[in-house]
Amino acid sequence: MGRLIAIGDIHGYLQALVGLMRLIEPVPDDIIVTLGDYCDRGPDTKGVIDYLIGLEKRCQLVPLLGNHDLMVLEIAEDGDELLEDWLDFGGRATLASYGVDHPRLLPQEHLDFLARCLLLYETEDFFFVHANYLPELPLNLQPVEVLCWESLKARTPGPHCSGKIAVVGHTAQPSREVLDLGHLICLDTCCYGGGWLTAMELPSRRLWQVDQEGCPRGSQVRIP
Repeated sequence: MGRLIAIGDIHGYLQALVGLMRLIEPVPDDIIVTLGDYCDRGPDTKGVIDYLIGLEKRCQLVPLLGNHDLMVLEIAEDGDELLEDWLDFGGRATLASYGVDHPRLLPQEHLDFLARCLLLYETEDFFFVHANYLPELPLNLQPVEVLCWESLKARTPGPHCSGKIAVVGHTAQPSREVLDLGHLICLDTCCYGGGWLTAMELPSRRLWQVDQEGCPRGSQVRIP
């Protein structure tokens, strides 16, 4: 049996992702769930998506769709009314990493990768989404707006009716530490803002963390 590992928002920080993978050393049986937001803000969205496509050949990668990734897809599919807002939302860094001036000019392989990202992934004891969830609704009925966009600052949900533990990203933690409420774990530890890129093995809650340059903070085992 391989490990189950979740990784928080990457936001174009390739060196952080590479450094994290050096610590994790994934093997083919590992399930690695990336919680979305591969694009925008950081300097190398292109490199991040290239790396993730390669990672699919090394382990069982389960990429989720983040709101930034969703915007890239929508604009590439004739969503020009969103373009200016996206540029101010971190999109300029994405275009610069590709050397183009519009998302529709991104490599088709990269757009295809984003298009096959999942909105939700679940195991026997956990479920994984980018942003948030409605605790009273079954997982297959969750709205896309909530899964991809709703911040925990706007609404911190209670335990889900399935009894499974939620693992999310999206809401950057100002403390730069993992938020663990027992029924909900948030792994966005603000890499783009000078914090950490975080990976957590489940159910042990072992952590690996690196900074933007991929330098490790160290690993620890925490049993709640």
